[in-house]
Amino acid sequence: MSFRSAIKSRIAEYITSETRVQRKRSSFEKQRSRRGEGHEVHYFHHVADPYAHLTLQALGDFQRLYAVTMKIHLISGPPDWAVPERSALEAYARTDATFLAKHYGLAHGHFDAPDKDQIIQAEILMSEVLADDTNVSKLLEISNKLWSGEKIQPSGSGDKADHAKTCGDALLAEYGHYLGATFYYGGEWYWGIDRLHYLQDRLHELGLGPTASNLAPTVTQKEYADTPPTHMAISFFLSFRSPYSYLAFDRTCALADQQGVTLNIRPVLPMVMRGLPVPPMKRKYILADAAREARLHAIPFGRICDPLGTAIERGYSLLDFAEKNGKLREFCSSFMTSVWAKGVDASTDRGLSRILSEAGLDWQQARLVVDNEDWRAKTEKNRKELTKLGLWGVPSFRIGTTGIWGQDRLWALENAICDATMAAEN
Repeated sequence: MSFRSAIKSRIAEYITSETRVQRKRSSFEKQRSRRGEGHEVHYFHHVADPYAHLTLQALGDFQRLYAVTMKIHLISGPPDWAVPERSALEAYARTDATFLAKHYGLAHGHFDAPDKDQIIQAEILMSEVLADDTNVSKLLEISNKLWSGEKIQPSGSGDKADHAKTCGDALLAEYGHYLGATFYYGGEWYWGIDRLHYLQDRLHELGLGPTASNLAPTVTQKEYADTPPTHMAISFFLSFRSPYSYLAFDRTCALADQQGVTLNIRPVLPMVMRGLPVPPMKRKYILADAAREARLHAIPFGRICDPLGTAIERGYSLLDFAEKNGKLREFCSSFMTSVWAKGVDASTDRGLSRILSEAGLDWQQARLVVDNEDWRAKTEKNRKELTKLGLWGVPSFRIGTTGIWGQDRLWALENAICDATMAAEN
């Protein structure tokens, strides 16, 4: 590893550390107290986002239980640079929101795409509510009508709503984010009901309300058949450059083994190497979010040596070698652990030798086949299969005809295994 790479790896380790998070929090609270300000939580609501509709259902209890000032802002939705596959994202979000609603016992339908005119009317009504107060129940009533397909009667012009969204968009960008259904408090972001527990625990530490563990939503429990069909398989789409793929990898392998299903590993090129942008604001949030998810699951993380480019290409060129030697899982796990938690430069012979050794593979044999180009056709085939599922990001999973996206959706993958097993037995 070069001196520059070693320094960058150490810096990344500090930036993602819990020590730095706690220092920043402490500094924020001291400054807030010095200014005589209260605890303000900002929530950014995108009316046409099904995740935001689910979040509204949790917002009333949050507002009631925590001694904070809630400021709700309407926004227009994510900019184009943040969602390179907008139509695919919108379609998948509706499917995923249905998964989430069932999982957490929230009110749900099939989340059909709402009518554009009805979205405008909902925005107008919500902007009028927010101009008077932050009555979450009124906002939820409007959102329920929108997502249930109930007719929303016209109410005034859209000038107030446009102004509200313009202000909300500006504040969202100023604070440093791009998505709706997001909470902001003291320099940190919390997306939707998936990450709300982090904010709840932070506020609890400040003596402002209960812990998230005391407010855990009802999670639907699945009944499992005795044995899955022998032909059942999970396709696991991943990228060595994706921190979320790293966080999901060993856990997915364990789930597949536990459930007795085959796991087919399907690497794809990172988004940047596929021509899809990942701007600095997005990278910053992903890194911070991945770090806290790693801490939650007790997964080593943070001493990073970015494998973008040569390291990815060299790593992918050894996938067949690892598989032929019966060590594909071990190699993938070793590679991602090395670049995301150990600061290993996988673009070098020395780095690859270390990765292979920890996977139980021999570098002297591997060096005879490293840097081949055979992997390119396979990763492109995997990308096309991923696209057919209506997905583009990783980690993603396919079981049967069901596509699932995200390292925080392993419960959905487990449910899909259960559903497929039960269906095969009936």
